[in-house]
Amino acid sequence: MIIYLLLALNIASIFICHQIAKSRGANPVLWAILGAAFGPFAIPFALMLKPESAEK
Repeated sequence: MIIYLLLALNIASIFICHQIAKSRGANPVLWAILGAAFGPFAIPFALMLKPESAEK
């Protein structure tokens, strides 16, 4: 049962990191991979991403 909980937590981390990165203009695939590798520990780092400005 614990393995299913950890798996669900890891999948949630992947989805959350992907969505945060997409909303801030970062590479969502990279952050999904980081979410898969580090689990919930990657979420605070994704939240620290600076939003990409529209002026490029």
